[in-house]
Amino acid sequence: MLPLWQAHLSFTLVIFVMLGSFNFTAPWRPWLLPALALVSFIPVDGLSLAAYVRSYTDDLAISTLVFLGWACLLRLGVVQPLKRAHRSQVLLMFGVFGLILYPATLGLTYFDPYRWGFNPRPMIVLAGLAALSLLWLRNALGVWMLAAGTLAFTLGLKASGNYWDYLIDPLLAGYCVVAGSKLLAGGFWRRTRPVHVVPNPSLNG
Repeated sequence: MLPLWQAHLSFTLVIFVMLGSFNFTAPWRPWLLPALALVSFIPVDGLSLAAYVRSYTDDLAISTLVFLGWACLLRLGVVQPLKRAHRSQVLLMFGVFGLILYPATLGLTYFDPYRWGFNPRPMIVLAGLAALSLLWLRNALGVWMLAAGTLAFTLGLKASGNYWDYLIDPLLAGYCVVAGSKLLAGGFWRRTRPVHVVPNPSLNG
């Protein structure tokens, strides 16, 4: 039963974040979230719409749900946008997770990091150290993403017994890689573009 509720939650959060990106939805965003939750139960080919979508996409990672939940609160004006440094830290960390895991799953490397998730004590220790580092940096979102994924794995809240599936999925990995690359490109552009000096009129004459 839990995976079905996770499917409904994932469907609602993803669609809300997508629609909430448009300014015209601002006046009725508080009603959009419960409306989408109801839409997720619409039957399609004998399945609810959320379960039908899940049959193609599989379940999202717990860390992704935390990230989407924060994005929803941001769209609703409940939380403030992340500082640039905190956003970079989250993008870097989960982007690295994706770059470690998914090239191997596509057969592009000779080692299989996915198997580490079946006996994940070293990974959990590293995740704990990363969470402590983020806590010291006052990056609450990053801490919650790691902590929720680890706690959910400990409680066995997903059908998967692999720790990776609680931390990262293709949606989160793709977003972090693309957004992180864009952030790096923007920083490089700002550093390399020429600086125009505006003359001071008071110095003339």
